[in-house]
Amino acid sequence: MVDDERGLVRALHRGLSAEGFAVDVAFDGETGLQLATDHEYDAIVLDIMLPRRHGYDVVTALREREVWTPVLMLSAKDGEYDVADGLDVGADDYLTKPFSFVVLVARLRALVRRPSQARPAVLEVGDVQLDPSARTVTQAGRPVALTVRELALLEYLMRHADRVVGKVELRDHVWEGTGEDVNVVEVYVGYLRRKLGRQTVATVRGAGYRVAG
Repeated sequence: MVDDERGLVRALHRGLSAEGFAVDVAFDGETGLQLATDHEYDAIVLDIMLPRRHGYDVVTALREREVWTPVLMLSAKDGEYDVADGLDVGADDYLTKPFSFVVLVARLRALVRRPSQARPAVLEVGDVQLDPSARTVTQAGRPVALTVRELALLEYLMRHADRVVGKVELRDHVWEGTGEDVNVVEVYVGYLRRKLGRQTVATVRGAGYRVAG
């Protein structure tokens, strides 16, 4: 746990220990980064506004060092762009203060259940590169202008390039909560193909889509 609110850290340390977690604590970003680099943890709880090193910088540095420990960002910064920035730099989940301890424990248990896997800052499949943080896409070194929704669709496909992704899954994750018909996925796949080439997003008949390398 990396947080400079010492009273909160003491309370969470007691609570998480009672739930069966073994907890190490750091009160600044630099110390937290060193601990997370030197030791194998099941999960990291990380504040954003930290002394010595910003929480976003800590996550970025961990991913650059190929440390893929799941990170739950815990912060009073509750704007939608704050959440998006935290996830874009490599965090796995984001919880805003004040929060429910029960929810924190549930989210930590969910993170621990996930197998750790490489989540590079820049996604690359074939000749297509996507930088989620900068929100840019290039193909064979050439910049490609995508809309926000096209970018989100391509990012989800690239993050799951090892398998076929169905229309319903794509609709639920890219158009979450908007009530869009599932056929909107097909429409936007068409947009991507016009900009990136038909071979980039392949259709697997009866199953969905996958990004071709």
